[in-house]
Order: sequence, then C-alpha cells, then structure tokens
Amino acid sequence: MECRIIKSPGEGTLAILNRRKGSGPRAELDVPDAIGLVQGKLIEMVCAADIAEKAVGVTVEDIRGSCPQNMIMLAIFGDTASVIAAIEEIKRREKNKEW
Repeated sequence: MECRIIKSPGEGTLAILNRRKGSGPRAELDVPDAIGLVQGKLIEMVCAADIAEKAVGVTVEDIRGSCPQNMIMLAIFGDTASVIAAIEEIKRREKNKEW
C-alpha cells in the first residue's frame, strides 16, 4: 500500500479529486488544509478508510478509476494534523498487521 500527503492542495488538484469522487453526496468538499492519498488493494483501502475515520476527524472519499465501479484510491480530507495522524495510524496498523 502506498500513502502520500498533499499539504495546501491546489485548485486543480481539488478539481481532479472532486470529479473522481465515488462516494457520498455529489457536493464538492470544502477546501481542506491537506489531503492524504492511499492506494492499494481494495481490502486494504476499505480497512484504511475505517482506521482513518475512527482515528481522527477526517472525511474519507473513494476515488474512481477509469470505470465508475473501480475504486483505485482513497482521499482523506481534513486539517493537516488530522490527515497526518490518519496516515500514520494506517501505516502503523499495516506494519503491525492489525487489520
């Protein structure tokens, strides 16, 4: 599984993610301080979404691939400290096999 954090995302980056959001309401998200990106196997991403939501106050969205049914990535939106905490908790749980 790969994880990245984008601090102070640009308008173009937010536009890409808003176009490819697959879950929840179609309304665009408020501009976040940071975005965490998680890519991996579907089972890992579902577990990662659960970990992130339970760890801190973030919003998690699935990001669609070329076919609307294909989830290729998670986007974790929130303030910088919360996104960092969520990604660190995901990595810790993965490393320790605490899925």
